[in-house]
Amino acid sequence: ADMMEKEGVSAGVLHIPSIKPIDVAAIVTAAEKTKAIVTVEEHTIYGGLGGAVAEVLGEYAPVPLERIGVRDKNGESGSNDALLQKYGLTPWHIVDGVHRVLRRKKG
Repeated sequence: ADMMEKEGVSAGVLHIPSIKPIDVAAIVTAAEKTKAIVTVEEHTIYGGLGGAVAEVLGEYAPVPLERIGVRDKNGESGSNDALLQKYGLTPWHIVDGVHRVLRRKKG
């Protein structure tokens, strides 16, 4: 959010500590306020937070969604920084995801 603020984009951070039960009200409120959502998770995007948020958005508040996380790949070991870079989870990857979702929001 701080990096986006430097670009003149107001962004909020919503911490979702568990997928089940998912905080439907918080997600819907964020979607209605921002009109776009980016999820970030340090594991697969399939069947994880991004998927759960997509279900909530599809049912209650359809807005553009960008899911950032590990794509369909096998995991491996390494330093935290190296793995975050390899799997596209650095702050710069998140900013790129915000830019992608904003283009769809405007599009």
